[in-house]
Amino acid sequence: MFASTLVAAAVGLLACGDDQDPDEAKALLEQVRADDYTSWARAPGFESRKPTNAPHADQVEIFVNDVVVEALSTDGLTAWPEGSVIVKDGYDDDGTHALVAIMEKRSDGWFWAEYDAESGESKYSGKPGICIDCHDAGDDDVRAFSLP
Repeated sequence: MFASTLVAAAVGLLACGDDQDPDEAKALLEQVRADDYTSWARAPGFESRKPTNAPHADQVEIFVNDVVVEALSTDGLTAWPEGSVIVKDGYDDDGTHALVAIMEKRSDGWFWAEYDAESGESKYSGKPGICIDCHDAGDDDVRAFSLP
């Protein structure tokens, strides 16, 4: 009985994520939805939904704002400019929209947020270690595509 209680508590903690700034995360989701992010340009290499082995979902669609689009046309860029926003929609293999993940480049670095697609509730936000540790392998913390 004690062991099953510990397991249940551990699973509950893992499910909570690392939601450091849920108010800011909510505002960011509202902003990109108001901007109709699905009408934005698609990220390079993500012209349509594609399978992924990333932790976000089984399939993803990635959208980038105009700041990223302009930066992609700049040779020799060493970091994404402030104001860059990247939105990833994650889908289960059955096509269910499972999550929305957003990165926004700010003056103090990237702000990360990941949400349940249905409820819009953030599971991760701010600068969660799990996001930083994984994204550290990418060009200026972007793993899906490279700096130009």
